[in-house]
Amino acid sequence: MSEEVRKVGGCVICGKPKEERYKPFCSKRCADVDLNRWFSGGYAIPATQEDGPEADDETAP
Repeated sequence: MSEEVRKVGGCVICGKPKEERYKPFCSKRCADVDLNRWFSGGYAIPATQEDGPEADDETAP
């Protein structure tokens, strides 16, 4: 759904009006879709590989 619908207060998954029982979702289905995204890593934050202490040891005298 469009971002405009989400800003107004629609379901964070599909944009339909929120149901008080399932807030911030409109139904159990959308709540389950969100839960599946968490379990499957859909909301993971990409990380970059940084040099660890091993790199410092190699350059130390």
